[in-house]
Amino acid sequence: MLYTVIGTPSSPTHQAFAEELARSLERAGFERAPDGQSDVDLVINVADYETARPFRRKSKGTYVAALHELDEAPASLEDGLAASYPMLVRALANIVLALTPGPAVRFTTMERGNYVVEAPDVPGLADRVVERLRPLAMSRLVIENEFRPDLEPELWDGDDLTREMSEVGARLGELDLLPNPFPIEDLLNERDLRHVKRLYGVGGLSYGNLSIRHDERRFWMSASGVDKSKLAQPGRDILLVSDYDEVNGRMVLSVPPGVEPRRVSVDAIEHWMIYRAHPDVGAILHLHAWVEGIRGTEINYPCGTEELAKSVAELIDAEPDAAHAIVGLRNHGITATGESLTETLDRIMPRLLRQVPMV
Repeated sequence: MLYTVIGTPSSPTHQAFAEELARSLERAGFERAPDGQSDVDLVINVADYETARPFRRKSKGTYVAALHELDEAPASLEDGLAASYPMLVRALANIVLALTPGPAVRFTTMERGNYVVEAPDVPGLADRVVERLRPLAMSRLVIENEFRPDLEPELWDGDDLTREMSEVGARLGELDLLPNPFPIEDLLNERDLRHVKRLYGVGGLSYGNLSIRHDERRFWMSASGVDKSKLAQPGRDILLVSDYDEVNGRMVLSVPPGVEPRRVSVDAIEHWMIYRAHPDVGAILHLHAWVEGIRGTEINYPCGTEELAKSVAELIDAEPDAAHAIVGLRNHGITATGESLTETLDRIMPRLLRQVPMV
């Protein structure tokens, strides 16, 4: 595993922690790449709010952590998000590490995950940060799509299942259960907001995802970045996942000819694993919400990684009734299974909490 450190520290304390973090990475088995090499596994981008510059990835598998410094610990979750969230955009980072007095480091992710790691001294803090960071940086993304224009003509305009997806998506919109996970417009200026929407394909009620089994092997799923309250066109808003190319790490999609398809949701690999393991699961619903008393993943792997998919699938496996389960994704949200999307939403709706606990 290769890593590199770029950027300019804002203070001697900032620099000292960046250096200690590098030593801790090497103790954990990472090797520092030669200066100038960009094909690496992990980037520590040391910057401050005003001067942050993005690291231009050569590989989609490169994980970028932006490390900045705050003069004092934020007084609340909202203050912490306001202080760090724009750095995700400015540094094009997967995660932001905010060094605060204590010493402590506050982690912030695009999905809103915001949690704190503390230690009595700087070396101990660096080790704890690497302990949380290492599995995230080593996870394998499965976000590539292969589009095959082989969708059966009778499915070009959808079917009863795609119409149910549209109806449930509209219900979620009416119930305000697929919002931005927080008021992103309050944290980003207009320029950064335009950039993040373009970069991540965010549009309308785009967070969360829905899928429904079509047959023994295939399932319909919402596209990435699409407004889930306005699911309409098969091949664009709703896609038929027909296979998983494990060797190349990509989902195979059957689409109508002549349609320019969207990418399927990055969680397609997770849904694939659940459907394959549990033939009685008829639908899967993922929301950025919470339910008290559920079991959750141990590590907040990035969306679209094989590791997150396996973690969620294993939790479903362990449930007494995998076909009617609700499990948590750490600092992120829930995944629920059911007989149909309508049944799933009806069953979980009375228990839903909008605030996801951060740990």
